[in-house]
Amino acid sequence: MKNNQRGLFIVLEGLDKCGKSTQTDLLCEALEAKKMQFPDRSTSMGMIISDYLKGKRDIDDQVIHLLFSANRWETKNKIIETLEKGINIVCDRYAYSGVAFSSAKGLSINWCKQCDSGLPKPDIVIYLRAPIKQLKDRGDFGAERYEKQEFQSKVQEVFDKMAQEEQFNIINALQTKEEVFSSIMELVNDYNQNIHTNTIEQLWI
Repeated sequence: MKNNQRGLFIVLEGLDKCGKSTQTDLLCEALEAKKMQFPDRSTSMGMIISDYLKGKRDIDDQVIHLLFSANRWETKNKIIETLEKGINIVCDRYAYSGVAFSSAKGLSINWCKQCDSGLPKPDIVIYLRAPIKQLKDRGDFGAERYEKQEFQSKVQEVFDKMAQEEQFNIINALQTKEEVFSSIMELVNDYNQNIHTNTIEQLWI
């Protein structure tokens, strides 16, 4: 960013195999942004989460939700410092995924949100939406714990509800990656021209 503006904080959300990772990489290149991804499996906490997702260990639903949240809190200061330096951040999943996946297991949405209350709030949240019936045929769907069609359908119900409450920018993930990327860049350019603020707000405060 120029003119002493802080960096943009952009988050991509959606079901597994919706194209978040591809679009994150394309955005990082276009915006010269720092890439972040949650869970961050490189930390000691992230390694526990990784084992859970791979089915190598079982963890209570409330406990794993708190671990996912703590994994994001580990990065809070890094996010703020990066943005204040004028560097953009593109993040593959954030607190919204934590809420969607945990509440799909029956946990209270309000309880799930409380754990992440106070984290840096994204400037733009992009929800790559597509029916799980189409997404399940992509890549190695089913390799990890949450990659089950019935469960992903429940996750999508929560994402759809949050999309209205949190004013997500919804993009059809069944388009070509070029079409999806073009739609995302339109949102980013519009934000830069009309809304950009140097204030870093807090999530769910």
